[in-house]
Amino acid sequence: MATKVAHPSPKTKIERTRLFIDNEWVSPIDGGSLETLNPATGETIATVAAAGPKDVDRAVKAARQALETGPWSTMDAADRGRLMFRLAELVEKKAGELAALESLNCGKTITDSKGDLEGVVNSLRYYAGWADKIEGRTVPVRGSFLSYTLRQPVGVVGQIIPWNFPLLMLAWKWGPALACGNTIVLKPAEQTPLTALAIAELAAEAGFPKGVVNVLNGLGETTGAAMVEHPDIDKIAFTGHVDTAKIIQRAAAATLKRTTFELGGKSPNVIFADSDMEAAVAGAFHAIYFHGGQCCTAGSRLFVESKIHDEFVERLAEKAKGRKVGDPLDQKTEQGPQVSQEQLDKILHYVKLGEKEGARLMTGGERIGDKGFFVAPTIFDNVTDSMTIARDEIFGPVVSVLPFKGLDEVVDRANRTQYGLAAAVWTRDIDKAHLFAKQVKAGTVWVNCYHVVDATTPFGGFKMSGQGRENGEAAIEHYTELKTVTVKLG
Repeated sequence: MATKVAHPSPKTKIERTRLFIDNEWVSPIDGGSLETLNPATGETIATVAAAGPKDVDRAVKAARQALETGPWSTMDAADRGRLMFRLAELVEKKAGELAALESLNCGKTITDSKGDLEGVVNSLRYYAGWADKIEGRTVPVRGSFLSYTLRQPVGVVGQIIPWNFPLLMLAWKWGPALACGNTIVLKPAEQTPLTALAIAELAAEAGFPKGVVNVLNGLGETTGAAMVEHPDIDKIAFTGHVDTAKIIQRAAAATLKRTTFELGGKSPNVIFADSDMEAAVAGAFHAIYFHGGQCCTAGSRLFVESKIHDEFVERLAEKAKGRKVGDPLDQKTEQGPQVSQEQLDKILHYVKLGEKEGARLMTGGERIGDKGFFVAPTIFDNVTDSMTIARDEIFGPVVSVLPFKGLDEVVDRANRTQYGLAAAVWTRDIDKAHLFAKQVKAGTVWVNCYHVVDATTPFGGFKMSGQGRENGEAAIEHYTELKTVTVKLG
């Protein structure tokens, strides 16, 4: 059985709980608030301000002024980059404190939070380097004309981020937006606002002018909706659930806002018999149990070639039974809690559905302890493609094992999903690996590895896993407008 939970005694100091608008800490105009919980205990750790439509309007006006008439509007691109480098330095200096706050607020293990902080710093530095390299081009048009293109900021961008990677998703969105010269109104997830507020303070310390970055805590149906509907926000970038993205897209149509979405997945992780079994077991384990399965790319559909199915599942189950679940602030903990009671209940509901529909529960499937939101690592075998647990995104430590016999079959079955975010294949056959990578419908394909993501490589999904791409040069296109200038010569 998984290790019993040892509950933490948090000592992390929470200093910022209000709204950050125009480089100032302000209270909401209509006095809203939210309780923020520690998912390891279920107890309240802070009461934060909750923004209403009037606060959204106040933040948008600050962002618009910074964009059009403030120092940001005339700042050289290289100077924007220097501010971003400075912010990265401050984040790096505060990495220990930020990681502890992240673990306290979202339940991520301290080891994983420290890893996320490395990603935050890398992302900010990567896009800081882009700031003075966003270029247009000359175009050889017919006639006596000079034509050239400019890439200019989209404008005021609204950014709505999820609760599973609060700091990293902030960096993925701030990085390209700031490098391109946009201004930002960001809403962190209502469950996990604390680290976004801490980063806002560092942005002011780094020297970002007033109004460039604004952070509004609040609920999606109030704060988020007001952002989407606001006529002076030019773009919405959202990471979260596909159903919320549909609501945003419908609401954004009224003002024809630009939108980009990074949504969910039901990612196929394919293990061929010719793979290195030890590496594949470890990879499959990491694919599903990283951050308690609360990852949009989680390898929740585990396709195992029939020849090795029994041995593979047995090894995976033994590994799952030994996983240390507990206090996320303990360096030895391997898996922390789910983020909320809602997530806990959702996961256990899917476990019951799996058993009801005939899947074989190999291990886990239960809550651990009676305090906090802990779920044991769970494995279902004898799963078929039509079962609910093989179709729905559970967003928890639950993997469905599906046997297969050959490449063509597994590619077809891997693609039988509304999602297309990520996929992986484990094999020593390079031809097989490349054929799978070409044919599977996914924005990211890993070969003999999993969850390898870098600021330099585009990230996003096919089908209902999203629109657009984050990271890499691809994100620059989503945060700029392309302008053509034509001059008559002579």
